[in-house]
Amino acid sequence: MKLSFLALAGLLSVAVQAQNFVKDNYTKLDKQITMRDGVKLYTVIYVPKDSSQKYPIIMERTPYSAGPYGETNYTGNGPGPSKLLSEEKYIFVTQDVRGRYMSEGSFEEMTPHKFDKKSAKDTDESTDTYDTVEWLLKNIPRNNGRVGITGISYPGFYASASLPDAHPAIKAVSPQAPVTDEFVGDDARHNGAFFLLDNFSFLSYFDAPRTKPSSSYTGLFINRAKDAYDFFLKLGPLKNANGAAYFNNRGKIWNEYLQHETYDDYWKSRNIRPALKNLKPATLVVGGWFDAEDLFGALRTYEAIEKQSPTSKNQLVMGPWTHGAWSRADWSEFGPLQFGSNTAKYFQEELETKFFNYYLKDKGEWKAAEATLFNTGTNEWKTFEAWPPKEKTAKELHFQANGKLSWEETKEKEGFDEYVSDPAKPVPYTDGVFARRNNQYMIEDQRFAARRPDVLTYETDALTEDVTFSGPMTAHFFASTTGTDADFIVKLIDVLPEDAANPTPNPKNLTMAGYQRLVRAEVLRGKFRNSFEKPEAFVPNQVTDVKVRMPDVLHTFKKGHKIMVQIQSSWFPIVDRNPQKFMNISEADEKDFQKATIRIYHSEKHDSHLHVSTIK
Repeated sequence: MKLSFLALAGLLSVAVQAQNFVKDNYTKLDKQITMRDGVKLYTVIYVPKDSSQKYPIIMERTPYSAGPYGETNYTGNGPGPSKLLSEEKYIFVTQDVRGRYMSEGSFEEMTPHKFDKKSAKDTDESTDTYDTVEWLLKNIPRNNGRVGITGISYPGFYASASLPDAHPAIKAVSPQAPVTDEFVGDDARHNGAFFLLDNFSFLSYFDAPRTKPSSSYTGLFINRAKDAYDFFLKLGPLKNANGAAYFNNRGKIWNEYLQHETYDDYWKSRNIRPALKNLKPATLVVGGWFDAEDLFGALRTYEAIEKQSPTSKNQLVMGPWTHGAWSRADWSEFGPLQFGSNTAKYFQEELETKFFNYYLKDKGEWKAAEATLFNTGTNEWKTFEAWPPKEKTAKELHFQANGKLSWEETKEKEGFDEYVSDPAKPVPYTDGVFARRNNQYMIEDQRFAARRPDVLTYETDALTEDVTFSGPMTAHFFASTTGTDADFIVKLIDVLPEDAANPTPNPKNLTMAGYQRLVRAEVLRGKFRNSFEKPEAFVPNQVTDVKVRMPDVLHTFKKGHKIMVQIQSSWFPIVDRNPQKFMNISEADEKDFQKATIRIYHSEKHDSHLHVSTIK
């Protein structure tokens, strides 16, 4: 008890010190800034007290509250995105976006960018950012006329959305884990498959209705279940989430997600990528290899800027991070993995701070590579002149009989493996009982899944030399089902030798021998195999060509390790259950869910394989 009290006292002391630093060094201003259509957005501003120089502005726009509200209420942390930047002294601005917390207006999920504005009062996130910057430049004293925009996750989307038609004063933008395309690969769906666990939890509070500006929200409901797998299985069909105890048709965004089951205009208009053209500000796109929410967003935002704005200064950073972990004080380990250095500190000191200092203050040098990425197999930072690397070799790992995986094409005339996918007993996404998402599933030992009869496993022999995968991958395989729809989850796994020694001693890790470490995984809702806009039923028992594009990797499989691929048809409750019947799943009843026998073929005619790129 004494130890707990001392620990608490220490934490309180740190918080007080941080708040004192802010009060001693910054003056806080709370302002309502009027947009071009008359809507006022609540904006919190911290201005350095030192009046001996001019300061650039770093701004974050957020749906998660710009508070604490009131000019006498100071944040308990530095006002900037990191301690380093707070100590560097900028004018820090945080703004509640339209319809959230203390701002006026109506909130819209992932506000669509308006390419063709019909009048001077047409607004989107680009115009709201523009108008805010214009006001700040005219009304905040001692600014140097330069602005940087940053944000993680949803605020990362607002950073991306500031780039089209950006205010000339915006010189540097860092979208970090930006939500980007919610149907194809970010928070709402992946390749059409609904991410049930995350959306149910997140929208239970975020989707609460608001009648007027408010400093707080009351959630729609509280889910006290201790076992998410058991809870969602008992909840039954997806439509039951609108029962009286849960959303009860009060969730505007929840209903929108379920009403739009194909890649229609609702989703397309909320994909910011087509607007990322002819960009003027320098961009530093940041993401984490272990980000369970927006790994897709970081990679595909960088890719879109490269393709559509090739003359822009655009750079990419990918580290061994979960969602936003690069902003923490320390990120030297994750679960049983130890990285040998504080990767968050490296990012903040060598990349983020230098990026903003250079473009906003003319301070120091900015010599970062086009792409700075962490190799998750060797625990090393690597730099590249392009991403994916130009110097790469395309290769294919072919599925073989008896669970083999080989660089050689199969010689079989006929061959397949099969499993029964039962929606009543879906494959869990993680091994254990968790109330909320287990973030470590992104690196978890997959032996629990490999033991199941409804999971297929293909594995190479022990490698005779190191093999490094770099860039995107595609699983291209041939499948059939006795149903008319099916999900396909593809996993890339690094299998450690049975005699593998422990890494640096870690009390969380008893042994790594035989560890089937998840490197990357992705799901495809099978009816979208040819088009996200026009789903197609499977013809029962007909061999069908399926391709699953997987997010990029930079991972070295070391000599003595094995490369494994697993395929399964449920990933519960991260992904909602597919009834394995071609239909709108949000309308499914319990009777619609049916078992299906699924086959994965491997033969000369039906050459199932994983397409990868390797580098030396």
